[in-house]
Amino acid sequence: MIIKLEYVWLDGYEPEPNLRSKVKTFKTESTHITLDEIPEWNFDGSSTKQADGSNSDCILKPVKLYFSNEPKKHPVIYVFCEVMNPDGTPHESNHRSKLGDEDMNIWFGFEQEYFISSQSSKRILGMNGDTEPQGKYYCGVGSKVKGRDLVDAHYDMCLDMGITITGVNAEVAIGQWEFQVFSQGKKSACDDLWMSRYFLNKLSEKFDYEIVYHPKPLAYGEWNGSGLHTNFSNNKMRETGGEEYFNSIFKSFESRHQQHIDVYGSDNHLRLTGKYETQSIDKFSWGVSDRGASIRVPRDTAKEWKGYLEDRRPSSNANPYEIAKVICDSLNMADELDLTLQNMYSNVSMKEIDEIAKKYKADISDQLLSEYRED
Repeated sequence: MIIKLEYVWLDGYEPEPNLRSKVKTFKTESTHITLDEIPEWNFDGSSTKQADGSNSDCILKPVKLYFSNEPKKHPVIYVFCEVMNPDGTPHESNHRSKLGDEDMNIWFGFEQEYFISSQSSKRILGMNGDTEPQGKYYCGVGSKVKGRDLVDAHYDMCLDMGITITGVNAEVAIGQWEFQVFSQGKKSACDDLWMSRYFLNKLSEKFDYEIVYHPKPLAYGEWNGSGLHTNFSNNKMRETGGEEYFNSIFKSFESRHQQHIDVYGSDNHLRLTGKYETQSIDKFSWGVSDRGASIRVPRDTAKEWKGYLEDRRPSSNANPYEIAKVICDSLNMADELDLTLQNMYSNVSMKEIDEIAKKYKADISDQLLSEYRED
């Protein structure tokens, strides 16, 4: 049997990487291909800002497969890869490797917003001289939306490839859409988001569209930007919970606010202005059902303080691996804070809290210190 293997990886461009791919013909007698059967491959890293021309080989290490179960004459298997150095160590641009071992205890749901523009004119679909202000476009139908042909094709392809895409909807601005993907496991969730982006970009070629991930492509007028709202939970949040524990999470995230912002996407200051369902980039806040807060607490979570939280700060162009890393680190800090405060009771030693803050490079203000003392 002849199979086409389409290798997909992230390049070395900054501040955000681009998706790359190339295809090879693969002959096999297997009826069900596994990851172990897929060979590593190499590519010219000097053309992707990942190597010098004098020593240009980089290695593609397969980490996850995406394929359809529908019978085809020449099936395609999409091979998502990490980029490695020739000596087998992770390339410096390989943020996936920095997540460490997979952890099925943590769940992520990403809400990917984006705009669609014409590839030829570079104009956002639906944007012309007499475009109505935003208001009627959110979850709209008919003339109120543009680009549904691509959106529907992308939805079907993600489902066909085994990605847990949980929904799509037209967004607040004309030509703006959102899809949601969910997965158990920090690496799995990020892999699926990158591959769903890849499928969206590839399909756009057929429609003469361009996918715009910039967080604020419409810099004029009263238009929303695009985010990558990130829903997350761990076992303790889902099963044990408690208002005190969630307060530890809020304090941890507040004390590491700048570390989060640093990896939440370029040009995010254009979007996080305190308007259009955002909090200002230099402020941290949380609130129940508050889409203008940094962290939104769903009403169902707040009922018994069990469930998930939504970080609304990441921008649409952010790298999910970096988002997952900083969130997991902040949750680990919250766990340590929660345990420390429970064990100390009235004998609160601020030295222990200071040591936790130093470990996670957290900026604990005097106000937060007083809150810890009160706890």
